[in-house]
Amino acid sequence: MIIAVLMQPAKNDNASSALSGGAADLFSKQKPRGFEAFMQRVTVVLGVIMFGLALALAYISSH
Repeated sequence: MIIAVLMQPAKNDNASSALSGGAADLFSKQKPRGFEAFMQRVTVVLGVIMFGLALALAYISSH
């Protein structure tokens, strides 16, 4: 999961958008394509798997 997050392309946000919350960029976002879209899907799938495994391990360790 860490590697998938690190492989994602940079968003190039600057400090002003971090302070303002990025409200000016809310409607200017484009749908990710290609490698960026693939990496987002991989990251989401790995996150869901990690969350499911954490719940399963918590259940198993309590019984």
